[in-house]
Amino acid sequence: MTESESLPVKARREMPIISRVQRNHGLEHATLHVLSQRYPKRSLAGHSDTRGFWVIGDVPIEAVYEAVEEALDRLRKGEKHLAVHRNCGTNFVTSGVLAGLAAGAAMFGVGKSIRDKLERLPLAMFVATLALIFSQPLGFLLQERVTTSAEPGNLQVVEIVTSRRGRMKAHRITTRN
Repeated sequence: MTESESLPVKARREMPIISRVQRNHGLEHATLHVLSQRYPKRSLAGHSDTRGFWVIGDVPIEAVYEAVEEALDRLRKGEKHLAVHRNCGTNFVTSGVLAGLAAGAAMFGVGKSIRDKLERLPLAMFVATLALIFSQPLGFLLQERVTTSAEPGNLQVVEIVTSRRGRMKAHRITTRN
């Protein structure tokens, strides 16, 4: 890759707000990886923003604290793969957009009758399936290069607060530079 090809991503990473979300997003993923290893049967989710991230799932606050600290340490030691997660929204959006565009393109120009549309439906399903297959590596690439950062820099955990709504437990992890 030439230097000019990497400039747009580099420029985005140098914007404080975007860089902050990317680093929080990378730490969120790393934390979810650590928690998933410790609680393999638990359903966990996350969401990142400029002030930190959420871990949603029924795990003790102590476990979240330990997982965040371990995740931060492991990222700082170079375990970049922790910043990418297979269940990231980036993957789902990439898959949905590509499959939708492929199916739409396959149906483009089809006559107005139901029969015309039904005749083209197998092609639309086929190209949508191909798009889903190709979208998986693209989603991971977008995570690595655009939506997350595996380099937390001077990111620090300020506090972790747990709230509960019925059976749902949400842990808010607040960070700062």
